[in-house]
Amino acid sequence: MTMNGAESLVRTLVAGGVEVCFTNPGTSEMHFVAALDRVEGMRAVLCLFEGGATGAADGYARMTDRPASTLLHLGPGLGNGIANLHNARRARSPMVNIVGEHATYHRAFDAPLTSDIEGLARPVSAWLRTGLSAREVARDGAAAVAAALTPPGGVATLILPADTAWEEGGGVAPVPAIPARARVPDEAITHAAAALASGEPVLLHLGDRAVRGEGRRIAARIAARTGAQLLAMTSNARIDRGAGSVPIERLPYPVDPARAVLAPFRHIILVGATLPVAFFAYPGKPSALAAPTCDVFALAAPEQDQIDALERLAEAVGAPAAADLPAPARPVLPGGERLDQDSVGQVLGALIPEGAIICDESITTGRNFFPVTQGAAPHTWLQLSGGAIGLGIPMATGAAVACPDRKVIALQADGSALYTAQSLWTQAREGLDVVTLIWSNRSYAILRAELAHVGANPGRKALDMLTLDDPPIDWPSLARGYGVEGCRVETLPRLVDVLTRALARRGPFLIEVAL
Repeated sequence: MTMNGAESLVRTLVAGGVEVCFTNPGTSEMHFVAALDRVEGMRAVLCLFEGGATGAADGYARMTDRPASTLLHLGPGLGNGIANLHNARRARSPMVNIVGEHATYHRAFDAPLTSDIEGLARPVSAWLRTGLSAREVARDGAAAVAAALTPPGGVATLILPADTAWEEGGGVAPVPAIPARARVPDEAITHAAAALASGEPVLLHLGDRAVRGEGRRIAARIAARTGAQLLAMTSNARIDRGAGSVPIERLPYPVDPARAVLAPFRHIILVGATLPVAFFAYPGKPSALAAPTCDVFALAAPEQDQIDALERLAEAVGAPAAADLPAPARPVLPGGERLDQDSVGQVLGALIPEGAIICDESITTGRNFFPVTQGAAPHTWLQLSGGAIGLGIPMATGAAVACPDRKVIALQADGSALYTAQSLWTQAREGLDVVTLIWSNRSYAILRAELAHVGANPGRKALDMLTLDDPPIDWPSLARGYGVEGCRVETLPRLVDVLTRALARRGPFLIEVAL
């Protein structure tokens, strides 16, 4: 049958397993919008801000290991979505990022919305292409799907000029074969086995697939045999955890505690993890966090087969078939009235339901949540991976679209929530099962700490730039304006009561937690 380029592209995406499009379109994308209406199999989810669309596509990918599509309007729309594309790149989330463009012949006229879209997209894209003809755009889309899924996964940006969408297309294109993850060389196994046999302290530093359930179980077997310790990266795309899983802690964010954790180790074996470095430079402090004399090497890079590498290493060191796991210790609900980081962490550990997805953009409030929630019911934990704030609410939105049968809990700092609060509207529109907990300290608390860390000497004007209390944000009213029921809690018993009821119902709900 005859179809235009946009329809051939949408049909190609659907045939390639892309089932959701997070959209914020404009004039140049109207033929793609119309194609979404004609083609069965692609769900269209409207987002009020492009950063909501890109963040939702990231959350969706983390839970499915499959790409969703975005649909963004020209260079300015892409610019609005770049922060969460940066986070997706750091999480290695597969995504087909479609950006509309002026018709090929119209660009020469330098219309007001003309911009260098490729220049904007290149730093956050693993693959980038501008469509040149309607006849070829389906092949471009198929190549984008393959690129997004090529290990370790990434953002594939396809720029779609308007005339390549409205002119006659070339039919549905098959997606090329997806390459398998590369097997690590034997030399890497030998190096790691020698370090583990050295008698010196060894750390298995895990990330990417190695930090998920199967990877941690194999790593725990190696640790049981050799005495090595396990540690996750500071920021991880996804960790499956809770009762019955191998417990693991993360490398601390602050430089001095991170250096103290790594100081005892003479060997650090990276498995799906990157070199442990400070988030920022600080006067008089090193960028690399391991001791200068430490042997830091990669057993398996993120794009390599980390599970196979761990299995081969386990065999090389004679690891047992299984490692003993500590008996799960689910926290009990705390008493008293006081709301603080410790009591909130205990509440979460006690109330997280089985199968929940935790989307964590807690920034400072949630740094100590990990140990106390390890014994909670089995759940999945997603983190802010690239440091660009404003991911939490969109990520929870995408995770809820991906897994409608699982409760999603967003742990959200109040300052970063304001970047993409519009995603609450998408949750209401789509009826998504998300409970959002806003940690309301009414400040950019992390930046107050950073002032001290960099050696600055703040005065009143500087401190005023880090506070959110004049006027205070009324989160329940803001949520209701987006169609989401919400309330504020100021005591611990009230938090327990409201959160218990919110977890028992379906649909979006927001709780502002006064800290």
